[in-house]
Amino acid sequence: MKTKHWIIFITLGFIWSSSFLWIKIGVQEIGPTSLVAFRVLFGAITAGIVAIYMKSEWPTDIKTLAHFAIIGPTSLAIPIFLISWGEQTIDSAVASVLNATVPLFTIIISHLWLHDDKMTPQKVTGLLIGFIGILILFSKDLLDSKHTHIIGQLAVVLASLFYAGGAVYTRKVTAHVQGMSRNALPLITATCFMWMIIPISDKPLLIPALPITWVAVFWLGVFGSGFAMLMFYYLLHEIGPTRTSLVTYIFPVGGVILGVIFLGETLSWQLLAGSVLIIASLFVANYKPKTS
Repeated sequence: MKTKHWIIFITLGFIWSSSFLWIKIGVQEIGPTSLVAFRVLFGAITAGIVAIYMKSEWPTDIKTLAHFAIIGPTSLAIPIFLISWGEQTIDSAVASVLNATVPLFTIIISHLWLHDDKMTPQKVTGLLIGFIGILILFSKDLLDSKHTHIIGQLAVVLASLFYAGGAVYTRKVTAHVQGMSRNALPLITATCFMWMIIPISDKPLLIPALPITWVAVFWLGVFGSGFAMLMFYYLLHEIGPTRTSLVTYIFPVGGVILGVIFLGETLSWQLLAGSVLIIASLFVANYKPKTS
């Protein structure tokens, strides 16, 4: 990857790794459905303003719009909801490490679906190293989890599968769409999806009352969804879904550090060992020897 790709990659990793903390804060007051509805709304407004400011062209053909109508709910609304729902019963740090399984799903789906992002021994090695780091990072927590937490953990893993499939599908069907509208449309369709299901959900729309919840909603929407998705889709089309999905390996590092500082979680040897392996996996998966 080029230097600009690394800068965007690391910035995106920081924004998204902090999102697990803010989800944990926001979901405590307004629940997952309302939190996700506000998040994608704020994200759509942010991305839409950027697209209009950049004078991006918006696709008008039915086939392309139909693809975006699928991408928004399946690659944004549903996985974000699953993570938010899961964090009602599991720690934000656990959610961050489970969500780091996205590359494992992505590399398989990309190999089956894309012609220019095939599986290689180097990619597999890098991903396996990262996965071992993830297992070490939370080995104690995952092995000692209470049965009441299993459903929440499975929800986050399922979200990872949606993210992986959505990333591959997006690159395959939207490569011809140029400009910032490509980034805004998934958030717009995700917003439509979430606000359509609010009336039929088991709980009514809940408006935040606490200032900290509004901060969480603002951060998750404007940065965690709006600007983050602009960076994500840029990387997706520049370096491919497999390498872009490696940003999830930053999640455990950022998620655990923020959990230790703000939620009082324990700093352990698993964190140090896991972090080293996760960082090493990024270099292994992306390393290209110089040719003479």
